[in-house]
Amino acid sequence: MQRKPWEVPFLAEPREVAGLRRVLQMHMDFWGLPEVIAAAQVCVSEMVTNVIRHVGDGTPATLAVSIQGTHVRLELRDPAPRALPTLLAPSEDAESGRGMLLVDELADRWGITLRPDAKVVWCELATTLTSPSGHTGGPRVTRSEALLTSYAARRPLSAETNSPLSVAVAEEVAIDMIADLLHWLRAHGCDPDEALDRAQTHYEAELDAAS
Repeated sequence: MQRKPWEVPFLAEPREVAGLRRVLQMHMDFWGLPEVIAAAQVCVSEMVTNVIRHVGDGTPATLAVSIQGTHVRLELRDPAPRALPTLLAPSEDAESGRGMLLVDELADRWGITLRPDAKVVWCELATTLTSPSGHTGGPRVTRSEALLTSYAARRPLSAETNSPLSVAVAEEVAIDMIADLLHWLRAHGCDPDEALDRAQTHYEAELDAAS
C-alpha cells in the first residue's frame, strides 16, 4: 500500500479538535493502522490545545501526517516560533499542564522545528509496519499477499495498490483463489462448507485475540 502524506489547514479552536480526530481515524483506518488511532488522536488533541492556550484561540495552523520509515509522523505547524511547548510536572490536582507530557509518553519521539516565521511541533508513533508501504497483518497476511501476487500473474495489480481499482482487482483475484481452493477440497473428498466454517471460526478467534 502506498501511504501518501497529507495535510489539512485549520483554525486552532476547541471546536476543531473533534473534526481533526475524525480525519485522523479515517486516514489511519485507510492506511491499515488502527492500532495508532487512539495515540494519534490524543497527541494531536494535546498539540492543538497547546497552540490555543499559548499562541491564541483561532490561530491558523496546519496538521500534516506522513509515514517516516515504519512510524506515523504528526506535524502541527503554527506561526509563532517563540511560543515553544515545554514539559511540565503539574501537581496531581492540576487541571492543565499535562499536554506535552502525554505526547512524551505516547510517542516514540517528539521535537520542535523552528522556521523564521513558524514552528512545527512533531511526534512519531511506532506501528507494526514491516516497511513504509508494507502491512501490519502478520504472517497470515504476508502469506496471502504472496499467494495473491503469484495467483494474479494473468491479471497484474496496479502499482497504485491503494487505488479503488487495484483493490477491486485484488478482491476478485482473492475470490477466484478461494473458489479454486473449494474445488480442490471437494475433489479430495472434503466438505467445502465445513472448511469455510472452520476458516471463519479461526479468523474470528484471531481477530478477538488481537483486539
